[in-house]
Amino acid sequence: MKKLLYISVNSKPENLSSSKTVARKFINRFLERNKGFVVEEINLYKEHIPRLEYQYFEKRNCIVSEENSRKLDDKDRKEIQKIRKLCDQFISANVYVIAAPMWSLSFPAPLKEYIDCIIQDKKTISFSDENKKPKGLLDDKPRTMIYIQSSGAHVPWILKPAFNKGVNYIEDIAKFMGIKKFEDLLVDGTGYTEEERLEAIKKATDHIDDVIDSMKF
Repeated sequence: MKKLLYISVNSKPENLSSSKTVARKFINRFLERNKGFVVEEINLYKEHIPRLEYQYFEKRNCIVSEENSRKLDDKDRKEIQKIRKLCDQFISANVYVIAAPMWSLSFPAPLKEYIDCIIQDKKTISFSDENKKPKGLLDDKPRTMIYIQSSGAHVPWILKPAFNKGVNYIEDIAKFMGIKKFEDLLVDGTGYTEEERLEAIKKATDHIDDVIDSMKF
């Protein structure tokens, strides 16, 4: 079966998180319309995400081999196994849904640590022998990434390129790995009151079917 990988990046419970609330509505609606999918979920605030130490790598973006990892201590071997597991899980998916708040014009730090784990030579990217430039390897099948971002303010469209740095970065990373289809679903204007937050959730939810309509498999 095809797989949707749901990556959440918020320490709040789902009922208090605008991005996670919209993500759940998106996933439920997506599954209604696409029966042949299973869902895997990873919460980056609950899942252990290794920090990348120099001894984990043989060369740029290349995790040490199984043979060389045996020379490391038990802690380092477990960390390397975890990095491989996260990367393999990511590769196995067809659809990615990332739910994150806008923090400091970007996103919470665990998402960057996670991305650093899945950008690996010969797995999600490859460096050619000729020019050493990376090529994304995730163009092997139709894949789509949906980035759901919540923010307290209403960002005017003309300022979105400057303020939505997290959206821009995630889109660039997706294309860097070869994922050709990217869509954002912005939960803007969550404000300071529960009424404002619920209104922002409703507006974003109203666009869910439009996003799903744009996806091709």
